[in-house]
Amino acid sequence: MAGGAQGRDVVLTTDRLLLRPWRVADAVVQRELWTERDRRVPPHRRIDADGRPTVADLEKKIRTERPSSLGLLAVERKDAGDVIGYCGLIDSGRGASGEPELAFELLRRVWGQGYATEASLQVLHWAESSGYERLWATVREWNTASRRVLAKVGFTETGREEADPVHGTTVFLTRRL
Repeated sequence: MAGGAQGRDVVLTTDRLLLRPWRVADAVVQRELWTERDRRVPPHRRIDADGRPTVADLEKKIRTERPSSLGLLAVERKDAGDVIGYCGLIDSGRGASGEPELAFELLRRVWGQGYATEASLQVLHWAESSGYERLWATVREWNTASRRVLAKVGFTETGREEADPVHGTTVFLTRRL
């Protein structure tokens, strides 16, 4: 990457959305995302038998997370002022060095309204202006909604897949900026 703002300093806007750093009060939304995840999502990304992560666990994570040029930004609707999920870049280690992965997840109640596409496009613009040349994305083959969003914002499937008979095959996509 050729520079760019630090993750805690990044604020992106669209006509309808504000993408901003997480606030401690947003931990409730993060917990709701965890509770809504499909049963096919691997267990380490769902609420465990002990009810973790709790809101307190997530609050602590927000407080202690180190600033980074990568990061998942809270997606807030401007008109309602409510956080509906996240979108941003992560260093998943799955792509080439210096090529992060686009990641997004929204609350079910706002699915189908174009927010994931809108937020993703803004993150792509930010990534390009920050000097990235290519991004990755991964998605489970059964996640048709996210696959549609990735296609809308210009990602193409690479042909690379990781089979998982329990949670579903992971499909790899890329997009040049």
